[in-house]
Amino acid sequence: QVQLVESGGGLVQPGGSLRLSCAASGSIWSINAMGWYRQAPGKQRELVTTITSSSSTNYADSVKGRFTISRDKNTVYLQMNSLKPEDTAVYYCNAQCVLGYGDIRNYWGQGTQVTVSS
Repeated sequence: QVQLVESGGGLVQPGGSLRLSCAASGSIWSINAMGWYRQAPGKQRELVTTITSSSSTNYADSVKGRFTISRDKNTVYLQMNSLKPEDTAVYYCNAQCVLGYGDIRNYWGQGTQVTVSS
């Protein structure tokens, strides 16, 4: 079994910073891409950022210049600076895991709440 465990969410004032972490564990040969998605109340889940095994990154326009994704083996981080109220959402970690020859599966973390409010 593969598990993704997230941490680091919370309440922060506008302009503040938070750092999210997500650690993948289990019978994993390797991980291709990892990423962060978010879902605000009443809205669909949306892509925030991804990072590949070669450290190539991709960001949603709404977070470019404020958020930074990084990765250390099977752990992915999201540094969020200059937070805005519209960043309030549940943030989900995602990992594309290689479990064996031709066995690639997508996994999700449990989600962590980020609330930006004064």
